[in-house]
Amino acid sequence: MLSGRMNIWGLLRNMIPYVLPYRWLIVITLVLTLVGSMMAQVNAVVLDRAVDAINALIQQSGGFSWGSAMRILVVITVILLGKEVVGAVVTFFQRYYGERMRILVSRDLSLKVVERMLSFRMAFFSSEGNETGKLQSRIDRGIMSLSNTVNNFFIEILPLFTSALLALILMFAANVFVGLVALLIVPLYFWVTYIQASKMKGGRKGIFSSHQAVSQGILNIIESITVIKSFNREQIEAERQAGIQRSMTDLQLNTRKKAYMFNGLKSFLEQIGTVLIIILTAYLVLIDYPGMSIGKIMYHVMLFANVSAPIRQLHRIYDDMNDALIYAEGFFGILHADDEVEQTGKHKPQEVRGDFELQNVDFTYPNGTKALRNVSLRIAKGKITALVGLSGAGKSTIVNLLDKFFQPQQGSIRLDGVELSEWDTAWLRENIGLVLQKNHIFDGTIEENIRYGNPLATHDDVIKAARQAYIYDQIMQLPHGFETDALQLSGGQQQRIAIARMFIKNPPIIFLDEPTASLDAIATEQIKASIDAIKQGRTVVIISHNIGQIIDADQIYVLQQGRVVQHGNPVEVYQQGGIYKDIFDASARSMNVDKIASTIASATSPLSQVKDER
Repeated sequence: MLSGRMNIWGLLRNMIPYVLPYRWLIVITLVLTLVGSMMAQVNAVVLDRAVDAINALIQQSGGFSWGSAMRILVVITVILLGKEVVGAVVTFFQRYYGERMRILVSRDLSLKVVERMLSFRMAFFSSEGNETGKLQSRIDRGIMSLSNTVNNFFIEILPLFTSALLALILMFAANVFVGLVALLIVPLYFWVTYIQASKMKGGRKGIFSSHQAVSQGILNIIESITVIKSFNREQIEAERQAGIQRSMTDLQLNTRKKAYMFNGLKSFLEQIGTVLIIILTAYLVLIDYPGMSIGKIMYHVMLFANVSAPIRQLHRIYDDMNDALIYAEGFFGILHADDEVEQTGKHKPQEVRGDFELQNVDFTYPNGTKALRNVSLRIAKGKITALVGLSGAGKSTIVNLLDKFFQPQQGSIRLDGVELSEWDTAWLRENIGLVLQKNHIFDGTIEENIRYGNPLATHDDVIKAARQAYIYDQIMQLPHGFETDALQLSGGQQQRIAIARMFIKNPPIIFLDEPTASLDAIATEQIKASIDAIKQGRTVVIISHNIGQIIDADQIYVLQQGRVVQHGNPVEVYQQGGIYKDIFDASARSMNVDKIASTIASATSPLSQVKDER
């Protein structure tokens, strides 16, 4: 019953902490299960006594009596109808409390996995196999299968096996030989089920992986729909998904084929058991075995039906359990990933000056990409430091390291003379403002998104931040103003909301990673003016391909293939030549600086002004 590293007992051990808080529900369910299991035996007992009573009535010497017959029928009717009423009530409350437990456990699992993921370091989310779609599939299917396991145990497995145990006890009490026949069939059935699980384990894991691939593929299509349509690649994406679906379909069909073969064998064993019970009981009646009567034939057959009821349901329950084992392995793999928890220190100074120093830093991403090689640089407090280089040079990686999103494999990073690893991570990030090229906007109003930078901010603070980000006038033109859904804004407007979020946080350290990349020229100029104002007296690290953003820097570090190849003030670095000069000159040419200067000059020349006066 193994599924990778997770087995039934391991699954139960992992589930106990989430079930125990609801022990009162467990007690109620157990009591109801016992009552329901006893009710399940009533039909067999009543039928046994009724058949013998009717048989005795027919054979009595005084002749058949309708009065006696009616008394037997009334007693049978009252008992059976009463049993059905009690059984219906017991079943209702048993299923209600079992479902209540399933829902509560499902909620607790959901909250726990969210809480757990929020504590993980960034490396977890960039590791292979933890892509958004795959991670979501692991969580969703894990919670669904584990909550179904709780439901199966308390609503399906426990009642069935309790009933089977009581029925088996009654069979042994009536006749030990018949009880032994029933008892011997059960292990054979379990053995076939165990072989079935072993043979189908690989197929189930393959189906699980296919489900992850399908989820990831659909997510990729949704995120890339604009590009797909612009290139008319709908057919290619459809065929790619069809290939994944065909592979999963083949696995599913093959798995179901094996399941039906084993289920047929188990059904055959069950029928063999019923036949043996009938033959043996009939034989014992015929030889007038003590305690055996005609009523015992139906009695044992009905009891064996209760014994074999779990067997009839076992293949479905066992399928669900094996699915739970597979999904639980991935789900609890997240909950037990202690090495992925973000490490934090205890250093929380009253004042954060913002003096960073990197010495001989090497860093490789979890996917194996070598991002930084022996990087050493100094980011002075209260100064503007620009990181320049071609795409993939390692600029954003440095920002990620400074914000403790990742830890370097080698080298040292210090802030205000203290190793970054010794800083309290939450305190560090409270003192850093981060604006990215593409900032995330949460599902909520504009005001809620701006206030995300400071949950204690007032409405006036939100308005001030919106004005600083030059988005206030546009917000007020919207029908619902600050109550507008932020996801309805354009990309440039969302970028300004993210910048307003940074203004309202008002941190001493600012990291700007292409902050105006998605803005138009006028908006870029406005935001630059705002950023220039907030830069005063703060430590600023800016990454930008816009020479207008970096020309004001106090210090420039030029990176190439993960190494620092140039540094100094903008004039010094330009005079050194090399890659920075190439980037600077290319930016100037791409902007047609000569023509722009000529246009401005001609528009402002005295001759032009004379013509304008005429």
